[in-house]
Amino acid sequence: MYKENAWKKYTDEEMKKVMEFSEGYKDFLSEGKTERACTRLTLRMAEEKGFRDLEEVLKAGDSLKPGDKVYAVNMNKNVALFVIGEKPLEEGLRILGAHIDSPRLDLKQNPLYESEGFALFDTHYYGGIKKYQWVTLPLALHGVIVKKDGTSVDFVIGEKEEDPVFGVSDLLIHLAADQMKKTGAKIVEGENLDVTIGSIPLKEAAEDEKEREAVKANILRILKENYGIEEEDFLSAEIEVVPSGKARDYGLDRSMIMGYGHDDRVCAYTSLAAILDVESCQYTNCCFLVDKEEIGSVGATGAQSLFMENTIAELMACMEGESLIKVRRALKNTKMLSSDVSAGLDPLYLSVSDKKNAAFLGHGIVFNKYTGARGKSGCNDANPEYIAQLRKILDDAKVNYQTAELGKVDQGGGGTIAYIMGNYNMNVIDAGVPVLNMHAPWEVVSKADVYEAYRAYKSFLGDF
Repeated sequence: MYKENAWKKYTDEEMKKVMEFSEGYKDFLSEGKTERACTRLTLRMAEEKGFRDLEEVLKAGDSLKPGDKVYAVNMNKNVALFVIGEKPLEEGLRILGAHIDSPRLDLKQNPLYESEGFALFDTHYYGGIKKYQWVTLPLALHGVIVKKDGTSVDFVIGEKEEDPVFGVSDLLIHLAADQMKKTGAKIVEGENLDVTIGSIPLKEAAEDEKEREAVKANILRILKENYGIEEEDFLSAEIEVVPSGKARDYGLDRSMIMGYGHDDRVCAYTSLAAILDVESCQYTNCCFLVDKEEIGSVGATGAQSLFMENTIAELMACMEGESLIKVRRALKNTKMLSSDVSAGLDPLYLSVSDKKNAAFLGHGIVFNKYTGARGKSGCNDANPEYIAQLRKILDDAKVNYQTAELGKVDQGGGGTIAYIMGNYNMNVIDAGVPVLNMHAPWEVVSKADVYEAYRAYKSFLGDF
């Protein structure tokens, strides 16, 4: 089913399945706009399917047997789900790995200030963005504030119909003569991506000539009354600014989905849905959802952390006894799909792509043998023996698939978690969904590709 349009093969019954699957994904995308939200959703869905917390299994001293389902959580931003297979863990796993972070604006630690009668939040953008795309949009706040006594305040403001929304202002065209001469990278500066949050002064403060930040004072009053938050509590907060609104059907034929965070929650959801459908398997199956991919997969919650390695070591100890060499063998014998998106061919920007090696929306899951930049710098270059095995699996399952590069040579580039997992000497290749408007506030994918990715991941998690 290589390089064929998936829509052409669907019967009426199959078309219904495609559309129904997309509804579940749209709900996930609309609710899971942060890593923490995706983690909560994942755990809820997993527990409904009988997955148990690995920590509880270990504390109880229980052993694990084929068919058991467990999960491990790391700092509320990573999840690894496992279905224990018939074969010894030493013989390797079948891993689907996706990331659940997306480009956004983060509040700084001291974010709240007043200027010229407005209260604003100071931000620092996260990941690779075109900064000018983030102005004049309705934005929402998703976050958690942890107080000194250890209590947490989770909140979402700007998603319900009755909620206020927020935004970054832009210069009106009538006064933008100098601004319009700037390059795209400079037309909106990073330090100007501050979010307007209010303009009413606190009456008591306004009557006091000594009070010069009455609007800020009013915002602090609202935060205190509604959430019990003091200004200093922002020091231990994690608040993300994201586009407000639900994922929606895109196109008169409803063939596509427009939403925030397709990169890479579209692959996270399809990978999750695939493993939740597994009841038994030969090799231990795993769905690995990570954070921090957009900034290099660094830190304790990124793919470069030891979370996955440590968790597999815990599984090994629980199943076969403690053995470092067996853990190393398990990792070496593992086969993995780095479930990450690819750039979809855009008819308005054909000049940046090599059409022979580009991903087309509606043609199924995309394999990227390598990513990287320039001379494949920073990439994982998958082995042809492994690719041949995957081709057979998908052809046998009649899954539509295609291959692509990330644009023309020297046009740009990018990376995934594939090279990090490849460091364990396992076979890894990038396999995901093509996206239009990638890294913009609102991205677009094809429902056919979402469904074919799910089918591909299910096939991969079989007895392969």
